[in-house]
Amino acid sequence: MSYDELIEEALEARKMAYTPYSKFKVGAALLTKDGKVYRGCNIENSSYTPTNCAERTAIFKAVSEGDYNFEAMAIVGGFEDQKELGLCAPCGVCRQVIREFCSDDFKIILLNGQTDGKNTYDVYKLSEILPLSFGPEDMKIKPRK
Repeated sequence: MSYDELIEEALEARKMAYTPYSKFKVGAALLTKDGKVYRGCNIENSSYTPTNCAERTAIFKAVSEGDYNFEAMAIVGGFEDQKELGLCAPCGVCRQVIREFCSDDFKIILLNGQTDGKNTYDVYKLSEILPLSFGPEDMKIKPRK
C-alpha cells in the first residue's frame, strides 16, 4: 500500500471521530506488515481523561485482534470545519504506545496540507519523534558493570 493510500484511509477514519467538545477530529490508519489496515479515530469524553486518541484506537484494535507486526501509520487531524488540514503529530502518550509495539524505524506519515488538490505529507521514523525512548527491552534486568 502506498503512503498516499494510507493517508486516504486515515482521512476516512477521521470522519468517524467523536469530538463534541474540542471539535478537533483525528484519524489514523495503521498498516501491518502483511498489508492489513486498522483505522482509528479520536473519541472524546466529557471528563476528558478517558478520551482516547486515534493512534491508540488503531493500535488497540489491531492488538485486540492478534496483530502485532506493524509497518507504518498515517495520521491526519484538524478542526471539523477546517477546509485544509495541516500537520497533526501524535501526542506523547500515543508516541509511547506506538513505541511499545513498533521498532525505532517504524514509519509515521503526517499529512502536511494539500498542493494542487493532492495531499502532501512528511514521513518520520519513530526514533525521530521519540528520541531516547523507553521500551519493552528496558524492562529486562540489566547486569551491573
